[in-house]
This record gives sequence, structure tokens and C-alpha cells, in this order.
Amino acid sequence: MKVGIVVPYSWSFWGGVVDHAEQQLLALRKLGVDAWLVMGNDPPGSFTHVLHPGLGRHTDPPPHVLPVGRSVIVPANGSLPNIVLSPSTPLRIKRIFERERFDLIHVHEPMTPAIGVAAVALWRGPTVATFHASGELGWLRFGRYTWGNVLAARIDRRIAVSEQARASAERWLPGEYVVVPNGVLVPPQADAAGREHRVVFIGRHEPRKGMQVLLRAWPDIRRRTGARLRLVGADPLAVRLVLTRERVSEDGIDVLGVLTDEALTDELLSAKALVAPSLGGESFGMVLTRAFACAVPAVASDIPGYRAVLTPETGLLTPPGDHRALAGAVFELLGDEELRQRRGSAARSLVEDRYAWDGIARRLFEIYQDAAA
Repeated sequence: MKVGIVVPYSWSFWGGVVDHAEQQLLALRKLGVDAWLVMGNDPPGSFTHVLHPGLGRHTDPPPHVLPVGRSVIVPANGSLPNIVLSPSTPLRIKRIFERERFDLIHVHEPMTPAIGVAAVALWRGPTVATFHASGELGWLRFGRYTWGNVLAARIDRRIAVSEQARASAERWLPGEYVVVPNGVLVPPQADAAGREHRVVFIGRHEPRKGMQVLLRAWPDIRRRTGARLRLVGADPLAVRLVLTRERVSEDGIDVLGVLTDEALTDELLSAKALVAPSLGGESFGMVLTRAFACAVPAVASDIPGYRAVLTPETGLLTPPGDHRALAGAVFELLGDEELRQRRGSAARSLVEDRYAWDGIARRLFEIYQDAAA
């Protein structure tokens, strides 16, 4: 089976859906599926730097990526995704479909212009779609009357990554959805013991990710635990601006920027805890499962997307936006090393049972076979 995995964002910039699609491709190829990524790409150069002053993967994409246009930053659902809106995108997608002759396409966020909408509209074969976002998704209130209902009728199988994502999509596009959670990369070995005395934050410098809440809490955490904070995924300039605004010292803080999958795994394998202080808009706790796979317990905001993943055995939940409660929970987690290690081991077991890519890929392949039949 030859499958085109269609993503409305740019390969050049890290994000949850982009990471999910790349890992999906690798897992499907292990099963013998001839999988390819159809998505945006922002090649290195001054024009890309003007459009995207932040950090990114400004190199040529790997051979399995079939690029269809540049991206722009579009505020959506409390986030700042890099969405491809190039006028030439539909024609490029049409040419790729004619050339590659896929057996099936799997479109992530199918109602997102231009890639998702063009792919569903132009493709004449079996179509599977995954809905990731949660929240009001108010733009679909208008989109469903223009392209939404027509395109939704062309989708053979609908997947939601969580119950929150299913409810959000079904509100505007009623139909049958199956919940298949995001998969996660599980390293062969991970020991919860023998860790460096540091905690990790993973996320872009968007307000909803809650980095500002963590930095507000950091002086108290640093004073009470002596730990170091490692910031992954946030632009260094943006971090400095938040530190200045919150009047927080850089003491004990390391800004790592965007890391490769291998480097992020190494970082997590040496950390004691993950802190995920998002304020909302998270349909699924991808950063949690990424840490859990490396036997790292978490302190996370008590929001639906995180509550569905984190258990009392794997970490602690705190009220979103409450920096004092966040500091207290981090202190509690780091204050009992034996319990922290037990939580780390339980977190890894949870991921192996529910979210490992081997099992998720098999479920997707069964859905593909059903759709193709």
C-alpha cells in the first residue's frame, strides 16, 4: 500500500502535528507501507528569514517529504502555526497525486487551507483524516457552510486524537469518529534513576503553552530545589523578552531552542521531571507522552487534554495559570526521589501499553485497509 500523509503545516518548523506525522511515516514504513509526506517547506534564505524570524529547520527536507509551498504564520486556536497558503499549492498537490499514484491519502487537519482543503478536494481515492484540534474552533462555524460539509462527505474514515478533539470536530462536522491517540517515540531503554537535577519544558513561546507561568514560578522552584530549568522549543529572544517582562533572573535557566528527535530524547533521558503549564487548547498531551516514554514524570496543568493522559501514578496536576501551585507541585515531585522514580517507571509502562507507535501504526493500517476496501 502506498500512502500520502498530508500535513497543512511546514516541515521547516517544529510542532506537534508535524512531529506526529513524521513519526507516523517511520512507523508505517516499518510495517511495509510505502508512506510519503505531502506538506509545506520553507527553504533557507533571506525570504524565509523575513517571513519566519524564529528558529526552524532551514535545510533541505529529507527525501520522503514532498514539498508543496511556503508557509506563513497564522494565529489560530490560541496558537501560531505555520500554515501553507501559497496560491500554487493546489496545482502542486494535483501534480504530486498524478505522479505518485497513492492508494490512499491520510490528511491531518483536513479543513485547514490550503493543503488540507486542496488535498481532500482533488483526491479521487480513499481518504482518511485525523482531527487534532480542540476548543471552540469558531472558524468552522463559517467554513462548514462553504467547504466544510462538502469536503467532509469525501472523507471515508475520520480519526480524532482524543475525546476532546472528537467533540470539537463533531460539533461542526457531525459524523462517526474513531479515537486513535497520538503515538510516541519510545526509546529502547529508560531508567528513572540516575538523573541530572533538572526539569524540562517543551513548547513554543505561545501564551497558551504557559511558559510565562513557569518562569513566574521559577525563582521559588530554584530556591527550594536547586534544580536547573531546560527550555526546549522556544525561541531564545522570546524567552529573554518574557524574562524581562516578568522580571525574572536567568539564573538556572538553559534555553536550548529547537532540538532534533534524538537530542530531545537524550535531554529527557537525563532529566528528573517535565513541567507542562499550558493554559488550554491542548487536545492531547503529546509532551507528556514524549516525557513518559523516557521514564520522566510530569507536573502539568489540570486541563482536559492533559488530564486524559496523566494519572496520579505518573505525575501531578495543578490549576492552570497558578504559578504558586505549580512551584509547590514541582517541589513535591522533586522532594521524594524514591516516589519520583516510581512515577517515572509507571509513566514509561503507561506509554508502552497505550501510546507506542508500533501499536498505533497497526491500528492505522487496519483503518487504511477498511477504507480502501
